[in-house]
Amino acid sequence: MVVEQVQADRMILEDLLVSIQRDMGLVVHEVTSIRRGWLNLKWKLETDQGTYLLKQYNRERFKLYDEEELLMAFSQQIRLRSRGGKCPALLTNEGRYFLKSDQGERFMVMEFCEGQLVAPGGTNADQMRALGREIGFMHRILNDGSLGVKDKPQFIPPSRTERLGYWKRVMEEAAGSKLPEVLAALEAQHAATERFRDEINPMQTGWAHRDVWVDNLLFQPAGVAAILDFDRLNYDYPQLDIARAVISCALHSELDVSLVSAFMEGYREEREVPEGYLIQGIRWLWYMESVWWVNAKLHEHQGPPARFAWEMDWLAKHLEGLPELLEPI
Repeated sequence: MVVEQVQADRMILEDLLVSIQRDMGLVVHEVTSIRRGWLNLKWKLETDQGTYLLKQYNRERFKLYDEEELLMAFSQQIRLRSRGGKCPALLTNEGRYFLKSDQGERFMVMEFCEGQLVAPGGTNADQMRALGREIGFMHRILNDGSLGVKDKPQFIPPSRTERLGYWKRVMEEAAGSKLPEVLAALEAQHAATERFRDEINPMQTGWAHRDVWVDNLLFQPAGVAAILDFDRLNYDYPQLDIARAVISCALHSELDVSLVSAFMEGYREEREVPEGYLIQGIRWLWYMESVWWVNAKLHEHQGPPARFAWEMDWLAKHLEGLPELLEPI
C-alpha cells in the first residue's frame, strides 16, 4: 500500500510539473517532498526563478471546499501580505493563482518561506509573543470593514441537549469494542458536556484564519516566520483562532501558562480584548472540535488526529479549572 501511494504521488507530481513549466514558465531543477499537514501533497521546488512551494489539493478533501470561498481566502492572503503580514506570496498565471493540471489536479504555487516547525507545545515565550502579535495583526486587517460581515458564522453551535444526544449515541456505538481507553475518553466528553454552561454567552463574530495550529506555522528562534494555509479563512469567530493557537503551541503535558501569557501580551499589542475572552474561546473550541476527533475509532487515530483527540480529552477534563488557571492573563 505504501509503495502504491508513493507511485500515485509521483504521477501527480509529474502531471503538475508539466503544467508549471508550460503555464508558469518555471524550470524545475530539484524537488523535495514535504510531509506536513493533512492529505494535501506539498513539494519544495528549486527552479530557475527561485524557491517555491507546490501544493496539490487532495481530490476527496477538495469536495469539502467551496471554490469561491477559496478564492476569497487567497485574496485576503494577498492583502495581508501587501500590508506586511507574514504569509507566503502567491504566484499567478494570467491573474489566476488557483490552477488546474492536465489531469484535473488542483494546485497552487507560492513563495517558499524559510522557518522552523515546532512540535505541539514546543514553542518558547518569544515565539508565542510574536505569534500573538501576528495573529492580532491578521485579525485587525481582516476585520477592518473591507470584507463586510455575513449573516451567520461558519460554526453554529448545537444545543447542549443535541450534543449530549450525540455523545450518548457514540458511547453506544463504542460499547461493543470494550476498549477501556475509548470508553473513558467518550465518558469524559459526555460529562464535560453535561457541565457546559456557556451557551447563553455567545462569542464575537468576525473574519478568522480558522486553522492556526503548529503545522501551519513557521517560527524563527525568537519570532514568527510565517502563517500558512489560508484555505479555511472565513467569517466565524476570531476567538477560536486564539484558542487553537494556544492549545496547539502551549499545551504539552499541561498548559504552560507563561507561554499563554506571552501570546496574549503580543495579541493585545494589535487588538483589545474583553475580560474572559481567551477562556471563552478555549471552551468553545472544545465544544466545536471535540466531535471531530473523539469517536468510537479513537484508538485508530495517528498523526495530527491523534494529537487533536488528546487535546480534546485534556480540555474535557480541565474546562472547569480554566478560570483559576488563566484568569490573571
